[in-house]
Amino acid sequence: MPDINVSAPRSPLPRFEEAEGLGPQDAEFVRDLVEVLARHGNLDRFGLCLLHDHFPLAADEVLVETNDPAARTLQVHVEKADRTGHAKASQWRFVPHADREPGGGPAGGAYQEILLCTKLDLCPGRADANDGRRTRRDDR
Repeated sequence: MPDINVSAPRSPLPRFEEAEGLGPQDAEFVRDLVEVLARHGNLDRFGLCLLHDHFPLAADEVLVETNDPAARTLQVHVEKADRTGHAKASQWRFVPHADREPGGGPAGGAYQEILLCTKLDLCPGRADANDGRRTRRDDR
């Protein structure tokens, strides 16, 4: 089970239709971010995502992404944070310094996990293509 701080307040995000994507005005910001990522050896590890909401989440809920490599699809659904078995975070939201709680989790509360992913072997009926394990689907 993931270690998610569900009591941390979440400030509202804009709906997708209202969220402003990257534009020419962000060129200096992107250059600076690329420089910081490169300096820490993380240029091929992290990128950007547009923070937005499609629907509200309760404080004790988290988004979970599952995938089907054969069908080449991704799905995102809501789970209770304290009951999910999906523990690998793939998206984080930075928390402004003023909003951090002392000792508030990873990096002193500098970020919140906003999307968790299943590992390939957790997807029902699927096996990791690299290890050749059999699944229920193979037994049909």
